Amino acid sequence: MRRKIALASAVAVAIFCLGQTARANDLPDIGTAAVGTLTLQKEAIIGDFYMRQMRGTQPLVNDPLLADYIQQLGYRLLANASSINFPYTFFLVNNPEINAFAFFGGHIGINTGLFLYADQESELASVFAHEIAHVTQRHLARMMEAQAKAAPATMAALAGSILLAIVNPQAGMAGISGTMAASQQSSINYTRANEEEADRIGIKNLAASGFDPRGMPEFFGKMAAKYRFSSKPPQMLLTHPLPESRISDARNRAEQYPKASKKASLQFELAKARVTVRFNPEKPQIILNTMQRALQKQTYNIREAAEYGYALALTDTGNADKARELLTRLNKNDPNNLYYIDTLTDLDVRARNYKGAEERLQQQLLLRSDSNVININLASVYIEQQKFTDAASLLEKFQPLAKDNMLVYSMMIQAYQGAGKQAQMHQAKAEQFALVGAFSRAIKELHMAHPLLEGNVIEQSRVEERIRQFRELETQLKNL
Repeated sequence: MRRKIALASAVAVAIFCLGQTARANDLPDIGTAAVGTLTLQKEAIIGDFYMRQMRGTQPLVNDPLLADYIQQLGYRLLANASSINFPYTFFLVNNPEINAFAFFGGHIGINTGLFLYADQESELASVFAHEIAHVTQRHLARMMEAQAKAAPATMAALAGSILLAIVNPQAGMAGISGTMAASQQSSINYTRANEEEADRIGIKNLAASGFDPRGMPEFFGKMAAKYRFSSKPPQMLLTHPLPESRISDARNRAEQYPKASKKASLQFELAKARVTVRFNPEKPQIILNTMQRALQKQTYNIREAAEYGYALALTDTGNADKARELLTRLNKNDPNNLYYIDTLTDLDVRARNYKGAEERLQQQLLLRSDSNVININLASVYIEQQKFTDAASLLEKFQPLAKDNMLVYSMMIQAYQGAGKQAQMHQAKAEQFALVGAFSRAIKELHMAHPLLEGNVIEQSRVEERIRQFRELETQLKNL
């Protein structure tokens, strides 16, 4: 299903990772040291707050297929990481700039531009591994503690500049320079150590997770070569500088591990094809021509993924019949592939073949009742047919597995409104407002829901408890 529910762009948050590379080969893991300025509990609270801001201010990608892919990639790396203190959240930002970032509480974001630039899954995974290391080693908290000792009065300004740096590195760095004063040089040295530590731990994690650890220096080398003489380097190079010494160090570290298989990953190639077509600033016809040339010249890693990308481009340029023919063949050879199922559902909905779409999705639901892709697609098909009660029932069962999913709440609002369930509609709106940190508006929606539930004491009590929780969160955030 094609879903591009994105939110407008503004100030976001993330870890500020200045850095070059230090010289030692075997640095100790210093991320587990106690950090007095920011406890783990407070870090989680701040991370939650800024994640809500991200949802409300950045063009986040709510595509279920891509969301599943980056979560699976992130969790594969987390399974082999140490010092996991938070339930991690991985999310995708619709931005062609090459960038990735991590911030308080285990939140890691990557731009769609990284998919367009990475040639192998190990290269993309190396960026994830690096950012995970920044979180596990608590680099942002340690930086803030160091600056608090050097200049306590500037902590608020420093924190604001650090968090701004991820969205606008030049503005963020300017702010940091203005607040660091005499301690500026010591902070630069400190963050060089952070970058080396994140590289070292990230490479170790890549190898332990079955990825090629050489993906990190290969990715570094490509970026450095491409932007060596550029007057406008990507955001990632502003926050993660790449001097030759750092690339060499990463290369030497990677060579200490056995070589891993470089077999192409179908899931990565399909995700990359989807980003290339669906989240690309180029015009649809140009994208179609690009995908067609790749097939003709065989410049692809996996043919099926290239054909899938071509089918998507055909769909977007109005050639539904040819797209269906191609996708039907792909689906026949791989009947449980969610990428093919999703796009065939798109084509069915466009052709008003709702019965065919329902049958395909309901069959899949028997195999994987917890699937984001299947549940959201099926609910969408119900809504298209104005089967609002069916959609609401399905989403109610699925919602506990998707508590932070903006798209699910948007669909619930639509389904409840269509089904005439006004109280539930206000409750869903409240949860959606809360996800972007708009607690006052969330509380207002719950106040509208409460009288509509008259006679249902249990549901009214739940609404009252949710109001209390939102007020507590609002107060908590004001006191940070």
